Amino acid sequence: MDYEHYTGAWDKNGDWVSEPNDLNQHRINMGYAYRLAPNWQASVTLPYVFNRNKYPTFERNTSGIGDGTVSVWYEAFEKITCVWDVKQWEDLMPAIYMGGTLTVHNGTSLYDDVADNFDITGRGAYRRDASVLIDTTIYPWNMTFGATYGKYLERPVNQEYGTNVEPYRKQLGDRLNTTLSFGYTYFTDEMESITGTLAYAILKEDEATIDGTVDTTSGFEKETISATLALATENRDWVYKLTFNHSPTSDGWGDNFATTNVITVGVSHVLR
Repeated sequence: MDYEHYTGAWDKNGDWVSEPNDLNQHRINMGYAYRLAPNWQASVTLPYVFNRNKYPTFERNTSGIGDGTVSVWYEAFEKITCVWDVKQWEDLMPAIYMGGTLTVHNGTSLYDDVADNFDITGRGAYRRDASVLIDTTIYPWNMTFGATYGKYLERPVNQEYGTNVEPYRKQLGDRLNTTLSFGYTYFTDEMESITGTLAYAILKEDEATIDGTVDTTSGFEKETISATLALATENRDWVYKLTFNHSPTSDGWGDNFATTNVITVGVSHVLR
């Protein structure tokens, strides 16, 4: 579950402006993963989105299904790479994960029959992502680097906010998301684990095109800082996570995008 509160936005020049109104979005994210083979895993996710917006003279509450994802991941290692002591060079070998994801526009977008932004729950376009995750763990310390490159599929458009427009083709810009995190794990006497993680991320999306012409009002960049606390049971079949994600509310940390604070509460269970 995500609880997202909007604090403001960066303009195209990277200058930050605060948000005077109470704008929020809550998401219930359901997911399921299945082990296809020893090194292969497939998963699907689907969010349900609640928009909660309060202005001085009115309030709008809407909800609907958001954009879902279908993913396949490959683990490029044959044995567990986590170690307690470095005794040989092989102990420094990281765990490498490679994945592909398809974002499906189940959600409602501005290209659907909607009145305004309050009804929007998705981007309105399919996107293909290629991801790599590199993880090194020498207990109790952990470092992870992740990168995802995404490319949207071009789509036809003939209406915006419920109004018919001259048909055109639109392609949202390519996006790159990179993350670097550091973590520390404490093990209890019962071998339950408590892990704290700090992460820094940069998300950048290029400008979109309309009938091949660059839309100079689009594209964005944002930097975020997050902290996560995770508790796993002894046999790792239950994992509980609490994450706080913060967009700095000052100039130069992004452009053409909203700043938010997001609290995420997650529970995962392994069916053996």
